[in-house]
Amino acid sequence: MRLQYSELENGIRLIKLNGALDSSGAPSVEIDFVRWCTGDNLCVLVDLSKVNYISSIGLPLLINSAKTIARHGGKMALLSPQKSVESVLEMTGIPLIIPIYQNLNSAVLGLKK
Repeated sequence: MRLQYSELENGIRLIKLNGALDSSGAPSVEIDFVRWCTGDNLCVLVDLSKVNYISSIGLPLLINSAKTIARHGGKMALLSPQKSVESVLEMTGIPLIIPIYQNLNSAVLGLKK
């Protein structure tokens, strides 16, 4: 699992994940992921387009970070998950906690509401 961080022009933090978000992948990026999800009034967009697998070990990283961001007045959204990953997210109810967007423009609009 690899993590790439950048800031979009509109102040949104973009975290791109690449690989499997599972028992070996999640711990390898957890420290950096949590660090980029720390602060007040953040808007964080997590690009899952290159995540080919997500397990029950990877889900808490997303859920706990989204809850922390919300407690500090911010928002998190997920971007472009692959179909297999999106199925797992939907099956576990993640979209009730973290909105999922299929393209960058709609994600930016959703985060800035």
